[in-house]
Amino acid sequence: MSFRSGFVSIIGRPNAGKSTLLNSILGEKVSIVSPKPQTTRNVIRGIKNIEERQIVFLDTPGIHKGRGLLNEFMVKEALQSLRDVDAVIYLVEAGRISGDDRFIIEGLKKLNCPVILGINKMDTIDKREALPLIDTFSKLFPFKDIVPISALKGDGVDILIQIVSGLLPEGPKYFPDDILTDQPERFVVAEIVREKVFRFTHEEVPYSTAVAVERFEEKKGGSLVSISATITIERDSQKPIVIGKKGVMLKKIGTAAREDIEKLLGARVFLELFVRVQEEWTKKPGALKEFGY
Repeated sequence: MSFRSGFVSIIGRPNAGKSTLLNSILGEKVSIVSPKPQTTRNVIRGIKNIEERQIVFLDTPGIHKGRGLLNEFMVKEALQSLRDVDAVIYLVEAGRISGDDRFIIEGLKKLNCPVILGINKMDTIDKREALPLIDTFSKLFPFKDIVPISALKGDGVDILIQIVSGLLPEGPKYFPDDILTDQPERFVVAEIVREKVFRFTHEEVPYSTAVAVERFEEKKGGSLVSISATITIERDSQKPIVIGKKGVMLKKIGTAAREDIEKLLGARVFLELFVRVQEEWTKKPGALKEFGY
């Protein structure tokens, strides 16, 4: 049996559940999730090995008609992920079709690779609504397959993996078997901290936040990792929100982040967090580049 491998982009509008799907496929958390839309900013690659196959999934920022430099970067990242892939999973939310969905479908018509429609969050609707929804989408685009799923509960995810696996061309093993993502640990750690800011703060604060890991040191033979990270926001008024009264919010963010980082690294973690203000960084090309956007 020849080895097969390939690249598969997971696309969709903001908050469709793309990162949750990637984590469900891999069985590990490599992409951050939040109830708030537009959590993912960069393309995250996750590697799935099954039998004589290797699938490299690309989790992408939500595609939408973005405004502002940061939003424009995120949409550009998502669209560029469609170049030279072997298949696309287009993830939509069960229950409704939005203007962004129609915008994305127009873009799909320019692709030369198979597109699978994943209808996510099926656990949130009456099952009788599924067939009319499938019928509506099937009239909008000739999907290779349509799979109702719940990425959060794992329902239908194995079927989705099997379908994608059957579309792979013959190819090499791009990554070793024990690699789940090609992102460096420092990047994933920064993303975990940013996820907690998204989870615990409100209004404009999450979208004004960037996180950089300043120090990452393994100690005691790797059983302890000492990390310091800086949370950057863009207005002075946001600083007390992130820190909280007597530092309570920052401690809450740090505690939740440390628990996830310890699971990721398989080691005890000492985590220090700092907060700084960089005025209007989301609107400055130089600052965006500094943070990897």
